[in-house]
Parts: sequence; C-alpha cells; structure tokens
Amino acid sequence: MLPFTPLLAQAAQTAAEGATPESTPAPKTTLNPTQELVASGWRKIMSGDFSSVTSEEWTQLAILYGMKIALALILLILALTLSSWAASAVRRGMTRVKFDETLTKFFAKLVRWVVLLAFVMLSLSKFGVETTSFAAVIGAAGLAIGLAFQGTLSNFAAGAMLLIFRPYKVGDVVNVAGYTAKVFEIELFTTALDTFDNRRIIVPNSSIFGAVIENITYHKARRADIDVGVSYEADIDETRRVLEQALRSVPQVEAEPEPAVILMGLGASSVDWQVRGWIKGEVFGDGKQGLIRAVKMGLDGAGISIPYPQLDIHLDPQGDAAA
Repeated sequence: MLPFTPLLAQAAQTAAEGATPESTPAPKTTLNPTQELVASGWRKIMSGDFSSVTSEEWTQLAILYGMKIALALILLILALTLSSWAASAVRRGMTRVKFDETLTKFFAKLVRWVVLLAFVMLSLSKFGVETTSFAAVIGAAGLAIGLAFQGTLSNFAAGAMLLIFRPYKVGDVVNVAGYTAKVFEIELFTTALDTFDNRRIIVPNSSIFGAVIENITYHKARRADIDVGVSYEADIDETRRVLEQALRSVPQVEAEPEPAVILMGLGASSVDWQVRGWIKGEVFGDGKQGLIRAVKMGLDGAGISIPYPQLDIHLDPQGDAAA
C-alpha cells in the first residue's frame, strides 16, 4: 500500500462527516518604516489625495522610483551596447566562414533585436510589470493587428519567401519594381536598392515578389548585342570580315561561347547586322563600350559607311506636264 493512502482515507472520512479543516491564519507581513512610508504615499496618490502626501513619503517614493528609472536607463544603455556587439560578432563570425551575405545581415539584425527585447522585458519586470502576461495580450490583439497591418504582413510574407527561394542576393544587379539597381540589403519587410547614380531605393517586398524579377548578374557572363546598319554599296563578305575583326580586338570578349556576327536583314536604308559577344559580368559595361568603339572604328577604317535614314522621291514628268 502506498504511504499516503491513510492520509487520503482520513481526508475522505472528514469530508463525509461534514467536518471542515481548520484554516491556517495567513502570516502577517511586517513592513519596515521606509516601506510603510512608500506604501502610505502610494495609496494616497492612487486615491487622488495628493495634498496629504507628506514630504517624507514624497522623498521615499522619489528615491525608490528614481533608483528604478536609473536602473532601467543603465539596462537600456547596456542593451544597446550588447546588442550592437552581438550583431557585430555574428556578422564577423559568418563573414569569416564565408557565409551567405544576405543571411549574414539578416541574422545579425535578428540577434540585435532579440537582445534588445530581452532587456526591455527585464526593465519592465523591475517596475513590477508581469511580463508573462504579454503572451496573452499579444494573442488577444493578434486579430486586430492582422486586420490593421494587412499590407505590412503581406510584405513580411513576401520577405520570408524572398529569403527562402532566393531569386537574388545582396550584391546582385536586378530589375524590379521599375528600377535597375544593385541589391544592398534584404529585410523582412523591404529591400534596399542602390542605383548606379548612387540613390537608395526602398521597395516593399510585396511589390517585388508578386511581379517579374530580372536578375541581371545571375550568370557569370552576359551577351552584348550591338546592332549596326551599313550602306548597300558595302560588300557583304568584307563587312563580315571587318565586324569579326572588331570582335576579336576587344579583350573583354570571351572566346567561349563563341562570338558571332549575324546578318539580320535588309532594311529600308541599310543592310542590318548584329555583333554578339559574351562578356563577364564584372566587366560587362567596359566590354560593351569597347565593342561599340571597335565596331565603329573598324567600319570607318574599311571605308564602310553607316547611312542615315533615306527617303527617295521620284517625280513623274508626264504627270507634271499634264497638270
């Protein structure tokens, strides 16, 4: 038989007989003089009777809550210092192991806010605020917050999808929401872009994830297409030779994939060509400029003209005479 069985039996018998156990008187709390002054002053303040609060009570209240405010300020300064240090430590550690730059910035900022939130909860507890009740408050306000911040929550969901599926990363050049720029930072609600004329653009993530995303620097090499029209008097084979020589003269143009010169068609005023060369992403701008220059100088050196748009007007002499 279990050792506590007799106690259970005795309790059941007592309940059956209608007997009530003797209540144990609550221990009386003894306050020191300082605590009594604080309690008395606080009761008067809460009742609205400010005039009856003595100077000693005001002094003790000021000392008590002044110390709490000073402690909260110290905790705040410590929180800002430690959160910045923790974020820097996370950033340095992930950079040292060559972790992804996008997630590195995200985790560093997440650690900073977690540390700040922990210190805020600690500061509130020093003022007697029950921090365990925050979960219930957040749960009760969840529906209202969701309705009030539908756009914000959609940006949050889009930011989470961007971080999971990774259509671009920090440092990529993208064309999103009507802007062509380099990705500076990806946050949960927005994406920061830096344009080539040094403007910072903040775009909501919902505007990006729900539209077409062009990642210009996703591949290591890109093809530069140079359209040019030459005179009808120019020899076709000679023009091809000059354009191919211009392609080979540009050092940024890669040998593989093989560059090409394509005869596109016979236009209204010119014979149309397209010069195609593959250039690595980091030197694409310089390579394309060099290719345009080489094409123009090659055609000029070979005496092949690039004609202006022309319109031939033919007059009918018989029609003029009849008129």
